[in-house]
Amino acid sequence: MEYMPNFKLHRPKSKDEAAQIKNESSDSLFVAGGTDMIVNVRRGIEQPHHLIDLSDIAEVKEISQDKSELVIGSGVTLNSLANSEKIKSDYPAIADAALSIAGSTHQQYGTVGGNLCLDTRCLFYNQSEWWRQSNDYCMKERGEICHVAPGGKRCFAAFSGDLAPAMLVYNAEVKIHGPNGVRQLALQDLYRNDGMNHLTLESNELIASIHLSNNLAGSPSKYEKARIRGSIDFPLAGAAVRLEKENNKIKDITVALTGVNPFPQIIKNTEAMIGMDINEKTLDLLRENVRKQAKPMKTTTVAPWYRRRVVGAIAKRLMHELSVE
Repeated sequence: MEYMPNFKLHRPKSKDEAAQIKNESSDSLFVAGGTDMIVNVRRGIEQPHHLIDLSDIAEVKEISQDKSELVIGSGVTLNSLANSEKIKSDYPAIADAALSIAGSTHQQYGTVGGNLCLDTRCLFYNQSEWWRQSNDYCMKERGEICHVAPGGKRCFAAFSGDLAPAMLVYNAEVKIHGPNGVRQLALQDLYRNDGMNHLTLESNELIASIHLSNNLAGSPSKYEKARIRGSIDFPLAGAAVRLEKENNKIKDITVALTGVNPFPQIIKNTEAMIGMDINEKTLDLLRENVRKQAKPMKTTTVAPWYRRRVVGAIAKRLMHELSVE
């Protein structure tokens, strides 16, 4: 690990002040818990001249609810999210996901906004400076080719956040602050299928809060991921499933994936399963649908075909578990 580079640290007291500093500071980064970003800075992957610490902004550290929605501040820690009785009872997959991220000490510092904005990861990118230099860098970091797909012109680094798929199955929205004002969009629209530039945020914008409609509160759900080390690693593949049933028939189902694309992916065509009996045939149908749509590349030490099979198996198992509860 390299020494920390020199940079100027800013500690704004409000969202607007943070966005303004970002707008005025070239080569700057927002940081909250810093559990992933600071590692990238020490590896030389990120080389900011300014770090804007969001940890003093009290207004983004609360979970609140009104008659229409639950609002989660972007500065809420993963530990607080995982242990919120409201989240555990009404949005259980989100609690599952928060509890699965890294280790317990990381969860004390890591934040909701940080996990949603997690940089994409790749075997050829998340390395030390000398390793990347000896391999002539890569398209995402000072190079010209993607070592995963050398013949192409795209970066296939994978999104590996855990919260996004769990929030996507509840149709989450995000509120974004910037110097030009506030906008709100579906969480799905925060991401694009581009490993180099996977967020649709402008360079001077930050996520302020996540919004979950009360309409889906209490809808049963689960999240699970496969990883090399069960206590700390990023997902090789992960899935969230939300399932509502009636008389052993599917009333509503949404499935979202992580770790198998440059963006957190909502599985298409699940609406065709509504009304079907929940049986082995239906479970296999979901598994195969997930496998067909998951597109992992060689971004980890584990083979893409294995990750594709695993994510299908996870989705099938979660649907089964939800169907018998």
